[in-house]
Amino acid sequence: MTRLAVIGSGSMGAQIAQQAALHGAEVALNDVSDDQLDKAVAGNRRLLERRVAKGSLPAAEMEAALHRVRPTADLAEAVAGADIVIEAIVEQLEPKRRLFARLGELAPADAVLASNSSTMGISQIADASGRPAMCCNMHFFYPPLVMELVEIVRGPGTSDQTVERAVAFGREMGRVPVVLNKEIDGFIVNRILHAASQEAYRLLDAGVASFEDIDTAVEKGLNWPMGPFRLGDFSGLDVTYNARLHMYRTTGDERYRPSDQLRAKVEAGQLGRKTGRGWYVYER
Repeated sequence: MTRLAVIGSGSMGAQIAQQAALHGAEVALNDVSDDQLDKAVAGNRRLLERRVAKGSLPAAEMEAALHRVRPTADLAEAVAGADIVIEAIVEQLEPKRRLFARLGELAPADAVLASNSSTMGISQIADASGRPAMCCNMHFFYPPLVMELVEIVRGPGTSDQTVERAVAFGREMGRVPVVLNKEIDGFIVNRILHAASQEAYRLLDAGVASFEDIDTAVEKGLNWPMGPFRLGDFSGLDVTYNARLHMYRTTGDERYRPSDQLRAKVEAGQLGRKTGRGWYVYER
């Protein structure tokens, strides 16, 4: 089985690690914070215990999968012997470049170095590693323990073998990979979703309808499982805002300018489910 290292133990990184472990991979989960690692491990246990309670996962398999995830705050220890390293840290360019520079020094020479970024193509990061041929995006969708898709994005220097290995590992961990042979902002899913959700925000900012009614219209009229505002709360409004801001700054296109009301939510710290309040209010 593939030996995986996941760098960053937030909701995305923790669940990517656990999904791979459920399918037999030995995983090192790394973070600079021991407290965050403890939260990640506890959070994964709670998620899997729900499956056990529902009868969809045997308790013995749960325990085995949990034990296949090894938390560590030591980056060198985490990537030693790894076949694939997936970065899932903060969605900011410079921290990612600094990390890839360290991965270029610490990870095995034949390890695939992948970024889970949903907004930054690997070409912005790969050169920092000194081995761009071994780098690609592996963009999972939240929550990774549920969502089946992973977008594999090739950069200008990415080798065919790197893409093939990323695709094979996506399948190995029970996910459905699609390959982008050319970098574009937003990749496939977020590019389409962004266009639809930006229109929803325009309707809100223009006072055409409330966010609740826009969500209801989309859910009942388009059969989406969540409307754009409910989905934003679920994903994190800071994530939504930063993705839009990145695309706006990258392209200069007014179509990508973030909503004023979205910016106000983020500045107020109302980020959705994770803070207990976003567009909607949640029990914590």
